[in-house]
Parts: sequence; structure tokens; C-alpha cells
Amino acid sequence: MTQHPSRCNGPRRAITILGAGHIGFAMALLLRQAGDYDILVADRDPASLARAATLGVATQQTSDAAGWLAAIQGRFAVLDALPFHCAVQVATLCVQAGVHYFDLTEDVPSTRAIRALAADARQVLMPQCGLAPGFIGIVGHDLARRFESLHSLRLRVGALPRYPQGALRYNLTWSTEGLINEYCKPCEAIVDGARSTVAALEGLERFALDGVEYESFNTSGGLGTLTETLAGRVRQLDYQSIRYPGHCAILKLLLDDLRLRERRDLLKDILEAAIPSTDQDVVVVFATASGLRGGRLVQDSYCSRIVGAEVAGHTLSAIQRTTAAGICTALDLVAQGRLPQKGFVGQEAVALGDFLANRFGAAYAGACVGEDVAA
Repeated sequence: MTQHPSRCNGPRRAITILGAGHIGFAMALLLRQAGDYDILVADRDPASLARAATLGVATQQTSDAAGWLAAIQGRFAVLDALPFHCAVQVATLCVQAGVHYFDLTEDVPSTRAIRALAADARQVLMPQCGLAPGFIGIVGHDLARRFESLHSLRLRVGALPRYPQGALRYNLTWSTEGLINEYCKPCEAIVDGARSTVAALEGLERFALDGVEYESFNTSGGLGTLTETLAGRVRQLDYQSIRYPGHCAILKLLLDDLRLRERRDLLKDILEAAIPSTDQDVVVVFATASGLRGGRLVQDSYCSRIVGAEVAGHTLSAIQRTTAAGICTALDLVAQGRLPQKGFVGQEAVALGDFLANRFGAAYAGACVGEDVAA
């Protein structure tokens, strides 16, 4: 039976969660249930803080750098669940305060800036700890290390409604700002052995898993730091978001034909006014790698399908469970001394086995792993 460590070594750790939205609430719930973290949740919205307070955690209303610093100082770690454009400023404050920093950002420039901050840091700076980037990078690195010569690594992730409606066949399940950012920014990749960028919304693919048809296309940020880690070791590496068929064509109409990529605030308002959110979602993770092992051409695959669940009387959607599990696992592994204790830490530093054995990472249990020998 897999053992899931129930406590960290040493005394209770004081941590701050910045952002009390859906993901911040899920983090607070999971960590509160763990029982060995003292939690402060900080946000500008009184209603969100009131909901977090029902978990029995401390709260603080704040909306600026001075307030963030007050919530950060003297803590063991900060878990940043604020919008992606706040990441560099919060990480800078954590460096000044000597506090470990974790975030969920998919924004590539933010991650590069945080990495630069970490050069002389005396604490951990670990961005991109969610689902994608985050868990998918851990899966990708685990697949890559199985090959003597790695030809291709294809990583695909989608957070989708279980009961899709409308032409987009999509519901808002996480940050709308983050979603738009992924659809608009250039996407890192390795093409023919060279690090490169490819355009978002391009590279359309169609496939089926367990009888369900999907499409996938390039989106930004999902690879984390894998393009650097695997440079010179793989011919083809890319990341795509999974959606139901037809989604990509409509996004191209909105962003390109109607030029809404130049008016992202308007696009955000349109999406949030027209597309409902849902807790009835499913997270699909699908990764394939091919290459040489023992002189044979082999393909390994990893697939996982995760739905929502009830935790201590609260319903968490699939995207809440998986995203919060990613960052809480990273925190746990640092607190247990199983990851580096200072500087920049990428997701590739986390062993897949350690992640899945963790009490929070267990949310991803039930993945299926396959191996096929190519003809």
C-alpha cells in the first residue's frame, strides 16, 4: 500500500496564502485539514476572506505591497494565488523577507524574472507549482528519463466541463486572466532539437481517449522550465491545452478576426458575462514520449482523468483539487527537506513517485501508464 506522509518534520509551519479565490480557498482547506500548518489568508475581498475564515484560519484584508509585506514577514512560506501579473512583486518581497515562495503562474516572463531573483536568495523560489505548468512537467521529466535517446515528448492537459454546452463547449474553471494569457502569448517548444517558440492556437490536433473526442492546440506556459532542462536531449517537445472539438476555431475568431487580443480587458468581460463557471469539471492529463531503449523504438504514455471531490464538507472542483494539490505538495516536500532549501527550484526537481506518494499529491492517484513498442 502506498504511504502518504501525514505530517511534516518539526514544529508547525506558519504560511501565508495570498489570494482567497477558488484556488486559494482550496489550498487553505487542504492545508487546514493536514493539521500542521498555521495559515493566514490575505486578500482584498471581504466576502472571499469571510468564506476562508469559516475554515478556522486567520485572515487579513490587504490590496497593496505594504499589506502583502505585512502578511509575509516572519512566515515560513508564501503561497501566491494572486493574478499572474503580481508574481514578480510578491516574489521580490519574499526575497527581502527571507521567506520561501511558491506560485501557480503560467506566465513565462514572470518565471524568468523570479529565477533571476533566486540567484542569491537564501530561501526557495518555486514558481509554476500547479497543474500545467506544474504536475505535467513532473510527468514529462519522469517519462524523459526512461529513454537512452529521446525523440519526442508531447504533453497535453485540459480542464473541461463534464457536461459541455454551447459552441465553445467550455466553462470557466479558473482565472480568466490566466486563460487569456495562455491563448495570446508565444509558446516555448523544442523543434528539430532547437529551443524555439511557436504561436498560440496553432498546431491543432484531434484525438480520442476512452471514446471521448478532443482537440488540442498550442498554449503558453505549460512546459515550465522543461525546454531548458531537456535542451540537447530531445528532438521534439511541446505542450498543448485539451479542449472539446471546435473550441480553437472560435478562439481564433475572437482573438484574430475580431482583434480582441488587443483588447484583453474587453475579452475578459465578454467571457465572464457569457460563459458560466462550473464545479462539475474534469481534468485530463495525457503525455506521450518516444525514443530508444535497449536499441528498440519505444513509446511510453501517461494518462489521468481527475474529477472533483468533497473535502471536509466542501466540494472542490477538479481544477481546484489538482491545482491546490500541486502547490501544497511542493510546500510539503520543501518543509520535509526533500527538495533544495534555497534558490530556484523547478518542477523537474520533484520525482513523480515522491509527488504521488505525498498526502496532497495523492489527488492524482489512478493514473494509467502504458508502454508500446513501435512497429
